[in-house]
Amino acid sequence: MKLLIIGSGGREHAIAKKMLASPKVTTVYCAKGNPGMEKDGIQLVDIPESNHSALILFAKDNNIDWTFVGPEIPLLNGIVDEFQSAGLKIFGPNKAAAMIEGSKEFAKKIMDQNDIPTAAYRTFDNFEQASNYIKEVGVPIVIKADGLAAGKGVVVAQTEVEAFQALKDMLTDHRFGASGNKIVIEEFLAGEEFSLLAFVKNEKVYPMVIAQDHKRAFDGDRGPNTGGMGAYSPVPQISDSIVAQAVEEVLKPAAKGMVANKTPFTGILYAGLIVTTEGPKVIEFNARFGDPETQVVLPRLTSDLVQVIEDLFNGYDPELTWSKKTVVGVVLAAEGYPNDYKKGMVLPEFDQETKVYYAGVSADKNRLIASGGRVFSVVTEADSLAEAQLKAYQKLAEVDTANYFYRKDIGTKALI
Repeated sequence: MKLLIIGSGGREHAIAKKMLASPKVTTVYCAKGNPGMEKDGIQLVDIPESNHSALILFAKDNNIDWTFVGPEIPLLNGIVDEFQSAGLKIFGPNKAAAMIEGSKEFAKKIMDQNDIPTAAYRTFDNFEQASNYIKEVGVPIVIKADGLAAGKGVVVAQTEVEAFQALKDMLTDHRFGASGNKIVIEEFLAGEEFSLLAFVKNEKVYPMVIAQDHKRAFDGDRGPNTGGMGAYSPVPQISDSIVAQAVEEVLKPAAKGMVANKTPFTGILYAGLIVTTEGPKVIEFNARFGDPETQVVLPRLTSDLVQVIEDLFNGYDPELTWSKKTVVGVVLAAEGYPNDYKKGMVLPEFDQETKVYYAGVSADKNRLIASGGRVFSVVTEADSLAEAQLKAYQKLAEVDTANYFYRKDIGTKALI
């Protein structure tokens, strides 16, 4: 089989590497990919993810068996609809179903209609009305851009000053463009967060093992929100019963609700959850694999990922089996990220045993150089979280990480 992956980051690197390990597969192409992926035998296609017509032509000309979509933007731009109209097989939600990520208001309505537990909320597009609401309900409070903001359009405001600044950034100064023309203001929920992903085909849900992401830039969950600075799986402080409750009260009703809404979902459904005193509640839904969760979840999958997706295409129940190992992933970001950051630094060279997933990188002659905010992640696995964490930081201590920064506490929360 020949497969095509859409996307260019560490998530797509992890997906492509897992698919290339399948005995059913001869070639995995990645569009546009990044040159770090070539170290794992992934073939790059120099077509941007936004050029749907060129990607369709490539898939036809190269007899691609099917295509897998990694990032959210092509999903929301209708790449699945266009591939299917061209008679091509592609795995991911269509444009209408991807709105569960594309609009927080849409997602909240699905949750309301299907009794899915989530934070109380209100939607606003007017600065004054939003300000009055915040004065009425008080802080702390959560303010979210309604549309996509690359994981950065969420502010947890501890003071009214922070809250009003967030409103100004989104509604007045349009920091997130059209994504912030409408905002969702939510009650603040306290508790442990975790990511629960599932393969979904209409009303059928096949959950994966959980992971915990680290969104804040700096140790101790301080600093601005980022796209994610690292993750680990499993998450020992989240009980199996809580996960089972989330599957029954969140994932299954969401899948059924999307069918009832006439926007049936096929693809990877991601629920960002928080454990409250009332049980797990939804923080957000995404319409694709998480990043950096994918880099720690897929290494634990002992089933053939390609066979899993083939089964879903063909209407069979896939078999999912998982390693009991613990996997830790630490993201290295360019100094300054998530704001203005440095570029052009040569990447450190790791030994061949180290698992590295590349994201914001490009090539300069025979060297990899940094070209994005999150540059690469180092992923290790071991029998325990403490061992896997130690291995990751030992690997990083062996190389020169000047001009990069990374959190030193990925997984520590579970060890305290």
